[in-house]
Amino acid sequence: MKCTPLSLIALLFLTLPVQAESYIHVPGWLKPPADREHIGNLHGEVDVDSKGMIYLSVEGNNGSLQGFRPDGSYSHSVPNMPMTLHGFVIKDDFIYASVLGEGKVIKATLDGKIVLEIPQGAFPKENFGPKGLRLTSVDVAPNGDIFVVDGYGIDWIYVFDFEGNLKHSFGGRDEPYNLNNCHKIFIDPRYDEPRILCCDRVNLRLLHLTLDGKVIGEYATGLRRPSSASFHGDLVVIAEIAGRVAVLDKEGNIVSQLGTNDTPSEINTSKTTPEQWKEGVVTSPHGVAFDNHGNIIVTEWNRIGRVLRWNLKH
Repeated sequence: MKCTPLSLIALLFLTLPVQAESYIHVPGWLKPPADREHIGNLHGEVDVDSKGMIYLSVEGNNGSLQGFRPDGSYSHSVPNMPMTLHGFVIKDDFIYASVLGEGKVIKATLDGKIVLEIPQGAFPKENFGPKGLRLTSVDVAPNGDIFVVDGYGIDWIYVFDFEGNLKHSFGGRDEPYNLNNCHKIFIDPRYDEPRILCCDRVNLRLLHLTLDGKVIGEYATGLRRPSSASFHGDLVVIAEIAGRVAVLDKEGNIVSQLGTNDTPSEINTSKTTPEQWKEGVVTSPHGVAFDNHGNIIVTEWNRIGRVLRWNLKH
């Protein structure tokens, strides 16, 4: 069979590597509140509301949900937020959050009014692990169902309706899931049918499930302890707590790697000090979000608090 010029061009495009996305690190972008030297313990998450405001969950005595303007300046603390808020998302300008230390889920307005609470008693006790209920992450499906994972417990995923009534649950360490520290889960909107994306940390992989709990398959493997995710168009960005931020396309190919750190003593730990930090190099990425323009914001698992930003290069 002859190859026409057009078929040769088509073949060339089929064999070209995936186009990498380009990002530029923005040093010194976010500043702590004026009355604090540091942001605080960022063992949590980051997300962005419809107006571009950035929210960080901060643990500890001074913990809460902290709001920052798009330029990185401090705005306010959201009232009524628990001190052990771990994973959260902002959907339709409502906050959905898992409260690690209390084993519950809350839904709140951006000004801190609690409009729904799913208490620990709503979760079946037979699924509690040796350390109790250890909820690490929450997300919301298009129909309003609330998905929660016991990522520091036995890796069980619970589904509640929009009123907080338990519908069903699935997951765990056994077949067919084989989860191990399913640190966070997210509703992946990039496909015709939304699906669950599991950050299966110890297994170094991302796993796709249907919304009713059937295994679709591994989306990406061989990662560096994936801990969080965020979506923008056909892309997903992954915070890898073992020293990297990765951007993947819809097929699971890595199209950008940001901030890679290969120093074992500096990654997967909350104890790195500012003296060890290097501009544009991560230590322990724990939370991540795309802003409304496709820029990437990363929070690190760090007792002092560290936030990094990469802007999409146009």
